[in-house]
Amino acid sequence: MSQHERVALACDSCSPDEPTVHEVLSSGGGLLTLRCTACGHVHKEAPPEEPTVERKVVVSQGGESLTTTVEAPPDETVQVGEEFVVDTEEALMAVRITDLETAPEHRVDQATIADVTTFWTRAVDNVRVNVTLHPSDGGGDETRSLDLGVPGDHAFTVGETEEHGDERFTVTGLVIRDDAEGYPDRTLDRRRDSAVAKDVKRVYAVDQTTDAWSAW
Repeated sequence: MSQHERVALACDSCSPDEPTVHEVLSSGGGLLTLRCTACGHVHKEAPPEEPTVERKVVVSQGGESLTTTVEAPPDETVQVGEEFVVDTEEALMAVRITDLETAPEHRVDQATIADVTTFWTRAVDNVRVNVTLHPSDGGGDETRSLDLGVPGDHAFTVGETEEHGDERFTVTGLVIRDDAEGYPDRTLDRRRDSAVAKDVKRVYAVDQTTDAWSAW
């Protein structure tokens, strides 16, 4: 809290049972130095806790979904694309908002938390990325797909070669998710264009795997 801000708290001098308006003189060590505007009494108190509301959160990860809850200030504004951490039975998870439900079958891109009934999200700390692989000899009939699991902050770069287990491929293009921000286009195909995995909907690449086609 900043100096000159005002808060409502009980005053042990003139109003111990009912809150009165106090001026914040300073803050430090987790305490506020306050002056009661009713009687002028100066004292230290812990900052008042902000009210919160509990909201349902649906988390999508790898084709499955789970449900948890989150507590947040009701007057805070949230929007699609924002990320936050939720506590689930499995672990703490970083998630990104994909939809905000404010009424049955009604979803919006932005709302105050007081108006939100359900956060629809997807996990972004570990993600699954679809990779379309074209054979290095250009044969279109032998295209195949991978469902690749990677950390959400793993960067794919056009022109660079990736190795994941027995798979090796050179990235030729990236399709960006609609909820990702900060990209000039939804499709990146110029050399050195880059995006992190949590923002990528699909990777196009040339297969460099040794003997990849021997079993076909």
